[in-house]
Amino acid sequence: MKVVIDNAMCQGHGRCYTEAPDVYTPDEVGYIAQEGSKEVLQGLESQARVGASVCPEAAIRVVD
Repeated sequence: MKVVIDNAMCQGHGRCYTEAPDVYTPDEVGYIAQEGSKEVLQGLESQARVGASVCPEAAIRVVD
């Protein structure tokens, strides 16, 4: 499983890394630090889905 992040859509609300800190991390100004696609470590799939689902801009997609 991987997550695909559209940084242009991110508005810096921080909900993804608040709800899923083991999957998503903020940059120095509060936007998501990852860009493009990222493999999700085994055991963190549920956290990745939650973090993606709380993004108000839908800037994160989960790909199985």
